[in-house]
Amino acid sequence: MRNREIEVLIVEDDRRIAEIQQRYIEQIQGFQVVGIAASYIEARTLIDILKPDLLLLDVYFPDMNGLDLLKETKQLEKHTDVIMITATKELDKVQEAISIGVFDYMIKPVVFDRFKQALQRYQDFHNKLLLLGKENTLITQQEVDSLLRKEVEVTSNNDRSYLPKGIDPLTLEKVLEVLGKVGVGLTADSVAKEIGVSRTTARRYLEHLVSVERIEADLAYGTVGRPERVYIVER
Repeated sequence: MRNREIEVLIVEDDRRIAEIQQRYIEQIQGFQVVGIAASYIEARTLIDILKPDLLLLDVYFPDMNGLDLLKETKQLEKHTDVIMITATKELDKVQEAISIGVFDYMIKPVVFDRFKQALQRYQDFHNKLLLLGKENTLITQQEVDSLLRKEVEVTSNNDRSYLPKGIDPLTLEKVLEVLGKVGVGLTADSVAKEIGVSRTTARRYLEHLVSVERIEADLAYGTVGRPERVYIVER
């Protein structure tokens, strides 16, 4: 029997960003947006009525702190999980969110690939819970370990399912290795020569790594011609 769609409530006071998140979700099979809340009252009301499976939650609102709502939700709605999507980069806020029990934490602006990876990881976790709940009320150590491995390393050689089409994990590691060795910005041409692929292929891998925030991109201005896009591993 097919699992029902995972119900998502978006809690975001910027309507444009909320609509982008909704469009992202519509492109991922197995999810359904059940509401959008822009304030504490709206969020609390919709959580109480709809009891969604998942909240996409910002931190700062005119009338609340999203971390307080996260804490409330985890105390009152045991079966509602939360993914923070926020521009907040302060380490203490990230630590607080993790300690309260956030499933994932994404920093705006969020690209679709990273967004999709987070939701697919949650979908895997959610479906495992449903399956275990149908089978029994007591679980084994192996099943606990499986649930706790929700944070899947995107570039793991053993897990290709979370990589976009056309991105091979072995080639991805080669690209990262080349960038890590030189320690300076490289162009797509330079990376292509180092690993033996075409410039187009190298650029595809490099732009993927930029999108998931594993590396940074900048422009290098030479003496002649247009500036070149260069890539460097984040330090």
